[in-house]
Amino acid sequence: MNSTQKKASPSQSKSFDGFTADERSAMKERARELKAAESGAKAEAAVLEKIAEMPEGERVMAERIHAIIKASAPELAPKLWYGMPAYAKDGKNVCFFQPAEKFGSRYSTFGFNDPANLDDGAMWPVAYALTSLTPAIEKQLAALIQQAVS
Repeated sequence: MNSTQKKASPSQSKSFDGFTADERSAMKERARELKAAESGAKAEAAVLEKIAEMPEGERVMAERIHAIIKASAPELAPKLWYGMPAYAKDGKNVCFFQPAEKFGSRYSTFGFNDPANLDDGAMWPVAYALTSLTPAIEKQLAALIQQAVS
């Protein structure tokens, strides 16, 4: 290749997609969620329906997390976010549960978004890997959720 020829960037390549099938599916789910824009009881029913569709181990975790959030931070509103249970305050997502099966991971994830008040110096965790819930982990999650909405 001479100095006047440019190599095509991946974004210019017709065969470059950049997203996995799971990622594309999540984006399509998010587009449907935005179009539906449910609120209140309908949004919670959609979250509970999505949780009910999960494989048993993840469903049990998601049900417990939903109950913990309802008890620890009742001001958080359940909603679907990229097809995952999420919980928002003033319309902004504070936290979410990502089941392992969503992207073929070996663990589920409980994560926090920018509105969560978890700041601790110049670096702090915003996502936690979950393989099961114990009473001690449930207690930790409740404390983190309460801090996040403080």
